[in-house]
Amino acid sequence: MNLEQRIMAELKTAMLAKDEKTTRSLRAIKAAIILAKTAEGAGGELKEEDEIKMLHKMVKQRKDSLEIYQQQNRADLAQKEKEEIEVIEKFLPKQLSAEDLKAEISKIIQQTGASSPFDMGKVMGMATKQLAGKADGKTISSVVKELLNK
Repeated sequence: MNLEQRIMAELKTAMLAKDEKTTRSLRAIKAAIILAKTAEGAGGELKEEDEIKMLHKMVKQRKDSLEIYQQQNRADLAQKEKEEIEVIEKFLPKQLSAEDLKAEISKIIQQTGASSPFDMGKVMGMATKQLAGKADGKTISSVVKELLNK
């Protein structure tokens, strides 16, 4: 069952349960899927990796909005963003723990032969490909910096 089918099934369940926050979030995901499928060059189909990228982008957008709303003391809008983040993250692959992420990046550093912060580009290129969907870029970057600065 692909993401679109899972979203439709969950949306139907949420609508029958009159769960407004889940319905709102699932409709946003459905709209993003439709936009991605009808985008120029998409060919009407989404690969799993594209679905994951799209969901990560949606979470990132909502986290950015959440931060702004919190700065402006808009608790009502901040709460909506938190709710949507929770629902969207259910459809993302499980994120690596901090220890697992460090272990994976240490392996990548050994594979590339990186030894200083000047080699960060090499490590980041390989790490973002191998860890796509398992950790966000900001976290990967901070761990790579930490390990290369030792």
